[in-house]
Amino acid sequence: MSIFSDWGFTRDSWQGKRGEYWVLAQALLLTGFVLLPSWHPVSGEAWPNALTIGRQVIALILASFASGLLIKGLIDLGHNLTPLPYPREDGSLVQTGIYRLVRHCLYSGLIFGTAAYSLWTLSFSHAIVTIILFIVLDLKARQEEAWLLKRFSEYADYRQRVSKFIPWIY
Repeated sequence: MSIFSDWGFTRDSWQGKRGEYWVLAQALLLTGFVLLPSWHPVSGEAWPNALTIGRQVIALILASFASGLLIKGLIDLGHNLTPLPYPREDGSLVQTGIYRLVRHCLYSGLIFGTAAYSLWTLSFSHAIVTIILFIVLDLKARQEEAWLLKRFSEYADYRQRVSKFIPWIY
């Protein structure tokens, strides 16, 4: 249980003071995504071969990008890792590695990964959950950034220089 206390969870965690409900919402969405049956209102079988291959290539690129963001983000974050949007008490502001390109690369990795799966399978139900996940993670990131601004004086400048989820775009 020490990993949970290291991450900032306490016996009083479910009062929501460190963003515990954002973590719960994220976990429920990801669990729902995995368990959700695919819904295909449009069949990809009638598509021309080139279009199918193109869609699959884009999905593989998105999945590779997602994997890179997640793996590199976990490595670069190191001991600062916590599922909570509230920064660790013993944490520091990471601005190096992948965090020079995107501020919330773990959230980005989850979004790009779910988008890749949705595109690969042409599942409209999974695409809807991906959109909801994006909204939830965007709101979670806003809360996290409010706490980071209070905690680290250099965060305002970092936020101006580095994109939130998609390098150089958003």
